Amino acid sequence: MKFSEFVQHLAATQAHPQAHLADDPNLTGLSAIEESAAHTLSYIEGEKYAHHIATTQASALILPLHDELQAQASDRGLAWIAVKEPRVTLAQAIACFYQPVRPDSRIEPSAQIHSTAQLGDDVAIAANVVIGANAHIGNGVAIHPNAVVYAGAKVGDRTVLHANCVIHERSEIGPDCVIHSGAVIGSEGFGFVPVPEGWVKMPQSGYVVLAAGVEVGCNATIDRPALGTTQVGRNTKIDNLVQIAHGSKIGENCAIAAQVGMAGGVKIGNRVILAGQVGVVDHIEIGDGAIGTAKAGIHSDIKPGEIVTGIPALPHKVFLKASAVFRRLPEMHRTLKKLSRHADLS
Repeated sequence: MKFSEFVQHLAATQAHPQAHLADDPNLTGLSAIEESAAHTLSYIEGEKYAHHIATTQASALILPLHDELQAQASDRGLAWIAVKEPRVTLAQAIACFYQPVRPDSRIEPSAQIHSTAQLGDDVAIAANVVIGANAHIGNGVAIHPNAVVYAGAKVGDRTVLHANCVIHERSEIGPDCVIHSGAVIGSEGFGFVPVPEGWVKMPQSGYVVLAAGVEVGCNATIDRPALGTTQVGRNTKIDNLVQIAHGSKIGENCAIAAQVGMAGGVKIGNRVILAGQVGVVDHIEIGDGAIGTAKAGIHSDIKPGEIVTGIPALPHKVFLKASAVFRRLPEMHRTLKKLSRHADLS
């Protein structure tokens, strides 16, 4: 692909991009700026990485709207495109040069598909896939090897199920979702009632509903409840090794990073961000736009837009002040001992 063709491709989605074609290089792919190669397109997000412009082997760059960076690239004879959101442009560039692996649009002979299952048009079902009774697979769905879709589950149009993921009974996966390898959707919630003799198992008769555009990372689990549904809203992204317990309700456009764990009945608003290893106790409500920073232990409701940090989680500014005091505790202890000795002497 010529660089000018790439620029033309972006013109439909980017508002007023600036471009310098140089010798209009032919691009064969993309490369990271630290590992750049000739005939590739690379990416610089900001001034922090400006020094790479002097040494990059890439033939073209994606740049922010920054006059100095653009001038440096032009002086080296590099082609470039400058945009307001360079990371968005990088995502679009990757989509131009890379397509994820998809099984062939056919049904492999080793797949086991129940006679009552319904399959849409143009489905791709790889080796050793199992699809249960009365399951519904939408149009354009791709199912990679060894995935299992239990009885009565529904998988929406164009959704991708990666190898070894499991969709339990009656789960509903919306269109354009991605379920990565090893993820388990709709498994039994952790429901046990304590009695003097030990525990009585609470049957988990509910199911899980994922809205359109949800992505679930490798080895993540989303459990079904005893009654009702566990829900994940439209376009929410869930990282690897996340545990979402029974009956939780997660809103739209949330980002939940690796190793987050939430107990049952949690309610999360829209556009919430939970960073790595955040823990949320049961039946907590987290408002729209709130952020839990890494390893925050959330034990009480969080207001919309609030940022919380620490264990237990505190408002971020309060946590920073407390951390500053914590670092000074040895010094404060020495001062206190001196004052105590002085008081004793007097």
